[in-house]
Formats: sequence, structure tokens, C-alpha cells
Amino acid sequence: MIPFLAIAAAAGAAACQGCKVPATGAVVADADTDAPATTPTVRLYVLSTVAGALEPCGCTKDQLGGIDHLAALIESQRDEAPNRLVVGAGPLLFTDPEVKAERSSQDAWKAEAMALAAKEIGLSAWAPGENDWALGAEALGKYQEQAGAAPLARNVEGAQGVVVRDVSGVKVGLVGVSDPKGRAGAYPAGVKAGPAIEAMKAGIEEAKKQGAKVLVGLAALPRGEALRLADSVPELHVLVLGKPSERGDGNDGQKPPVMIGSTLVVETPNHLQSVAVVDLFIRGGGDGPLVFADAGGVSKAEELISLSARIRELEIRLNAWEGDKRVAPKDVADRKADLEKLRAEKAQLEAAETKVSGSFFRYSAVEVREKLGADKDVAGQLLAYYKRVNAHNKEAFADRVPEKPAKGEASYIGIDACTNCHEEERKVFDGTAHARAYATLQQDFKEFNLDCVSCHVTGYGKPGGSTVTHNASLQNVQCEECHGPGSLHAKDPEQKGLIVLSPPPESCVSQCHHPPHVEGFEPMSKMQLILGPGHGRD
Repeated sequence: MIPFLAIAAAAGAAACQGCKVPATGAVVADADTDAPATTPTVRLYVLSTVAGALEPCGCTKDQLGGIDHLAALIESQRDEAPNRLVVGAGPLLFTDPEVKAERSSQDAWKAEAMALAAKEIGLSAWAPGENDWALGAEALGKYQEQAGAAPLARNVEGAQGVVVRDVSGVKVGLVGVSDPKGRAGAYPAGVKAGPAIEAMKAGIEEAKKQGAKVLVGLAALPRGEALRLADSVPELHVLVLGKPSERGDGNDGQKPPVMIGSTLVVETPNHLQSVAVVDLFIRGGGDGPLVFADAGGVSKAEELISLSARIRELEIRLNAWEGDKRVAPKDVADRKADLEKLRAEKAQLEAAETKVSGSFFRYSAVEVREKLGADKDVAGQLLAYYKRVNAHNKEAFADRVPEKPAKGEASYIGIDACTNCHEEERKVFDGTAHARAYATLQQDFKEFNLDCVSCHVTGYGKPGGSTVTHNASLQNVQCEECHGPGSLHAKDPEQKGLIVLSPPPESCVSQCHHPPHVEGFEPMSKMQLILGPGHGRD
């Protein structure tokens, strides 16, 4: 048996004990199908392919993501939906399937922070992906225990596959399957997986024997295979999809929910950009199998996704115009009016309901944003993680110095040396956000964090440049980050070609300002924020 699975049953039984989202309150089961229903019998919060994304990284306003924001959302809805489960599919703990040796401590602690945050939001179960085994089965067992959630993979040899939760008198069966293969088609060490469809069918029967009335599948599978599973297992009420493996920190777009028969299939964007909310209303008695009709959400999902994309485009444009004096105030006002109109249209569409009889569900997708607030306990856990990593990396990488440049190649000299000849340019620099880039890390205890530092210093990881600890003269985004290393130019200022005199705006994107750190960065307008007298503007 795989070691991490030895405690699966105990962790499953402990899930949600002490978490912030206990299942309490009365079941809504109204035989009068015309009566309005506001409190769901069961609310499902659905997450897909979280992949270690504790919070977004970037310098634009209101980036999507952040588990502290998600926790705040769930807590704020306690009264409107007291009976709830948080479920997921796909990798939860790590960004990549492999962990580099130099990052082993930081990534291990990041996974621990994710597990502890998962406990705070009340995660019940998830179908694990390849990344979750990044540090081996024993480590996964530890994280599983910290999360208090069950990794369900019934088709994986020795794995727990079924959990039945009693949600205020309604038994909800959670059945998970996973095919955690990597790029080369190999499984993590010790993992053996069989056919997912047969395992899901057997898991459904097992859940029904335990009295499950609502059946929810969790599948970390390629999307096509997962959709075939939904078609083959029509008893499922909801199927939650996630990737079997994830790599890198790039963000996916939204995927609309689909109905396959009477099964609602849900997959959210990766990295906690949004959460799907599925409200299940059980109405009337009867001993027959439940069937939930769509009372709002799926039929208009693609239109909502389109509206969300247009709203995001306008938000990004307005953010790009901030501080750009070339943009006419009327244009800004007009676009803000367009934005509010689109937001109102989206809200109206979301509020529209379809009248149905019998049991039904409502689906919605909620973007995870700063405006949701930050849960203080989860935020405290994140801060503890950053402090822990900062203290460790400061010592662990104390002796890491930059590689020396090849003979005849330039090295980095720092902005103070540049100022000897470029006083006007230095004055412009001092008034920009680039001059405070390193301080933004220091105030959040992230200046030694390997996920953060490279975009907040100059010449990171380059010959004659800086490292995570050796950067005293190269902190912040200085001249040489755009113009190139300046030692040879300083020795012979008259010789042409030793520096990049006029960096193309696109270099801002290739260097740092690219997804997922920044969405829709517009380099032409943003470059205006770093220009001034003697520095590109006369």
C-alpha cells in the first residue's frame, strides 16, 4: 500500500472538524415546487487545479486569485448557505511535478501552507494530481493530515476512493479518480492506476451502500476522458474536473460548465482564479433517484464568460491608462461608464432564474479578487510561511554569489555608478515605482523568496549581476535592467553599442511584466510612467 494512503480513512473522518464551514442548519425540502427557494440544501464550492497558488503575483490592481480571499468569500456566505462542502480535483499542493533541490525547503513549506489553508476553508476531499506526489508519498501523507481532507483516487492502487459526508441530514457521496501521469507517461514513484470509469462506477455503488443520496465525482483526468466518464456514469449529479498534472504558473481561461445527460460537469480555471458555486435544492419526498434540473447557470454560462472577459479587458485597459497623461479624461470616463454597464448586465444575467419543478441546482462562477477581503487566519498563515522562508533562505543562500562575466563582457555596476554621469535620469528614476520595487518585498517578508526576488532586483541570475542574497547595490529595477550591464560603458562612454540606448517597450514584457504576474500589460503606455526630463522626454 502507498504510505500516504495509510491514514486516508482517519483524515477523511476528521475533515471539516474545527474548520470554519461546519455543516449545520435545516435541510430545505419543500414539496411545493412553486415556492421560492433561497437556502440551498447543499452548497458545493468547487476548485480545479489549484497547483500551489497561494496568492497571485503581480503589480497590477486586483489580480485574480488568493486563498485568503477565497476563505473570506466562504466565511461571508456562512448564513446564506450553512450546509456546504468544499471539493476539488487536480493538483493541490505544488506548482510543478518536480521540486528542484535548491527549492526543496521553500516548496515543502509552501505546500504545508496550502494544506493548512485548505483546512481553514473546509476542504473535504480532492482528486490528487501528479504534482501532489512531488516530494513523495510520505510527504503527501503529512500534507493530507494537515489539510484534514481526503485525497480520493479509487482507481489508484491502495488509495481511498470514497467519502460520504452527512450534510445536515443529506448524505453526499464523494468519489474520486485520478490518472496522475507526467509528460513522459510515467506515474509518480509507487503509484499504479487502473481504469477510471470502472473505478468510478464501483465507487458510486459503494457510496450508495453507505446511504449517499447526492453523488459527486472528482476526476483528475484529461478533459476528454473525464467527459466520457460522465457519459458512462449517468448516476453522477455533479462531476468536478481538474488536470491530472500541471506545470508552470501560467493561468488558464474559464471553461463553461456542461450538462452530459443529467450530470453537471464543472471545471474552474487553475490557480484559484475563480471558484464555482453549485447550489443543490432537494424538493419533495420520494425514494427514487434524485435528478437536478438547471434553474440557472449552465444555459447562460458562455454568455457570462464572454461578459467577464470584456469586463476584464476594460479593467486592464483602465489600469494601463492610470498615470498616462496622454489619455484624455473623457476617454477614461467613457470607458468607466462602459465598465459599469457591463457589470450591471452581468449581474442582471446572473440573477435571472429559470422556473423548474422538483429538485434543481443553480450554478455560478465567482472570481476570486481582493474585494472579497482577506480572512485573517489564512492571511496569518501566509505571513508565517513568508517569514519562515525569508529567514531560511537568507542563511541557506548567504554564500551564493553571481557568476563572473566572461573575459571582455560587461558586468553590472549599480545605479549609484550610473548617477555619476546621469543625474537627471536618476531624479526621474527616484520618482518611479521601480525605485521602490525591493521595498515592496521587504515590507511583506519576501525579499529572499525565490518566487519573488528576480523581478525586484537588477541583473538577477546573470553574470556579474545579483542573486537572492547578493544584491546590495542592485536592489530595485535599476537602469541596467533595461539598458544592460554598464561596466564597459562606464569605462568608455563615447563608444557606441556598449549599452542598449533605447530599450524597446516589449522588453518590459519579456523581462518581468508578463502573465501570470501581470495580465494584459500594455508596455507603450506604462513606459510613459518611467520617462522624464533627460530620460526619454525632453
